[in-house]
Amino acid sequence: MNSAMPAAHRISSLREVSEVAAASGEFGYALKDFLDGFYACPEAPGLTDEPPHLAGVLPDGERLDAYLGAVAEHLSRERRWPIPAWTHHASRFLAAPWFGMQSHGGRMILLEESPSAFRVRNLFVSGNALSRA
Repeated sequence: MNSAMPAAHRISSLREVSEVAAASGEFGYALKDFLDGFYACPEAPGLTDEPPHLAGVLPDGERLDAYLGAVAEHLSRERRWPIPAWTHHASRFLAAPWFGMQSHGGRMILLEESPSAFRVRNLFVSGNALSRA
């Protein structure tokens, strides 16, 4: 009798991140699961299919839509892959700035550290926002 458990399904694309987040409300978990698999075995198809929009589906969905665009652009740039066209749509940018930290000092750090793919979308995150170490 084999007592080994079947391997859990790993989220393999940003499209799937959005689908899982819309169904479960767990954006952070879905993104982290995707990043774990992506860093283990980077493949461009995980970034190329446009994720369904989360605006109107989840609270703060507009920010999450911009965040997905930033992730795809950032990871593509790191690997010198073509940046997916969907990341350039206006719906992948925020009109007003969003900061991952609310204190004045924290905001100053994020203004300096945020990767360019996030800054252009008015998202201000830590320089290691996509780190899984």
